[in-house]
Amino acid sequence: MPISRWIKDAKLSFARLPVGGAALEGPVYVYRDPWKGDAEQGARLVAGRFRFDRQDYDLPRGKWERGPWPEPAKQWLHSFSWLRDLRALGSDDARLTARALVADWLSHAPTDPLVKDACVTGARLSSWLANHEFCLASADRKLQQKLMERMLVEGRTIAALLPLEPQGWRALTALRGLLAAALAMPDHSGFMTRFLRYLPSEIERLILPDGAVIERSPEAQYQTARELAEMSVMFRTAHSSVPPVLDMALDRVCPVLRAMRHGDGGLAVFNGSGERYSAAVEDVLAQGSRQKLIAPAMPQGKFTRLALGKSLLIVDNGAPAPAGYDRTAHAGTLSFEFSNQRHRLFVNCGSAQTGAWEQALRASASHTVLVADGLSSSDFGPNGHVTRRPAHVTCEHQTSGEAHWLDLSHDGYHPPLGVKWTRRLYLGADGEDLRGQEVLEGERETPFALRFHIHPDVRVTRDDEDIILQVGGMIWRFRQKGGMLLLEDDVYLARGRREATKQIVIASLRKVVPVVEKSETHGSEKQEDVKSDAPKPETPPTKPLQTVSQTVTWLLERIPE
Repeated sequence: MPISRWIKDAKLSFARLPVGGAALEGPVYVYRDPWKGDAEQGARLVAGRFRFDRQDYDLPRGKWERGPWPEPAKQWLHSFSWLRDLRALGSDDARLTARALVADWLSHAPTDPLVKDACVTGARLSSWLANHEFCLASADRKLQQKLMERMLVEGRTIAALLPLEPQGWRALTALRGLLAAALAMPDHSGFMTRFLRYLPSEIERLILPDGAVIERSPEAQYQTARELAEMSVMFRTAHSSVPPVLDMALDRVCPVLRAMRHGDGGLAVFNGSGERYSAAVEDVLAQGSRQKLIAPAMPQGKFTRLALGKSLLIVDNGAPAPAGYDRTAHAGTLSFEFSNQRHRLFVNCGSAQTGAWEQALRASASHTVLVADGLSSSDFGPNGHVTRRPAHVTCEHQTSGEAHWLDLSHDGYHPPLGVKWTRRLYLGADGEDLRGQEVLEGERETPFALRFHIHPDVRVTRDDEDIILQVGGMIWRFRQKGGMLLLEDDVYLARGRREATKQIVIASLRKVVPVVEKSETHGSEKQEDVKSDAPKPETPPTKPLQTVSQTVTWLLERIPE
């Protein structure tokens, strides 16, 4: 066992020893959870169940370590972030349910590996403190003391686990829990000392120079801004000055979060994101941002945002996030989303946290991209992390007047198929003319499917050789040259439920046998008949396979009223 791991385990064991000394009566500072809850989820909790990732489960009731929950649901359950859902319901039953569940957990605290998850522990600590007035302030003295003893142990646990392995935005949740312990028990000054020590380094490795989050996900961007904004609220509640590093981080993160919103106010759907409600995103920006700025570019985050007229085109022009931050990455390199006013037209399909949908939605086929021979441009291992990704991704942006050109490419299909995909996008005519040229280039013709996933709010019909899209009183026409145009059934999961929709597919016509040029040595000789019995050399010298280029062009344009 490495000495560093031995020292950390020893610190963790010490941190979880029973608390001695005088009993703590209650937290010195509390703060109100700044985020709105889901009253429908609160009603389910009162009834003894909860919903996670579109599935319903029973509450544990004394069996917090055992249950049919998948790991992400178990983490959510132990985080106690659902206390805000009971608070949103606001009834006496909700208050008593919240108190009973906290008391039940304290009496049956888990000993499984979750105790070593500083992020879950941090969420639980801050949830208890943020909802203390709602469900715990009027609890009896015995429960209050038990709660404070546990908060001290939980704070020690997080402190012992620092510094954390790469966790992405969730590492901020752990630090938020440590800050909660510092507010609740300011006499234990070590909590605040360690918080201020590790916050700057975590921000530095999480947030890129352009303000994008290293996980390259609008959801991660939202969660990062939310974590930082809640920390700011906690400092202000305690009448303490907000650390400058926290304010500066919010000033960098929030403009990128704004850039990742469509006209409806929700998030673009890339790399594990869902749309989220516009009001939820707005609440985070209101708490965390003093100026309403939109990031003009994201060169390190590898997203391109083109706004023209009332249209918005957002393109993922980067490989999946680096190792350690790629647990929610998707094989969506060069995918794009397109919206006009408050209406999304072309989208990606969304994400799931559990089950077969999780893997299906991470595949390239669930994105608005070209899929070569049914494969994805990135692969994922059993632990969910990326095992193969494009090695080279390029993006060049040019303008001509008010029109925009994007030249993009990636080599994610080269290792398995020997091909390179190049995509050229054009946005002009006040955002009402979106065109693309797709080129698949390699040593042989490769079957492909170019997919355009359509938002469920759009009505889609076939009109002879064109596809007609209708939304918001506007009519758009899609046409193509090259390949075979199809209109197929599709599914969309970015709004928290499974919705039927359509997708446009341009498919290759057939699979062609590779063509080999004549060898230099025998190029002038007459070719043998394939049925000839004449002996053939064991290793005939040949040139490399010739380059084959397959090209499709397409156009989406608004039809004038």
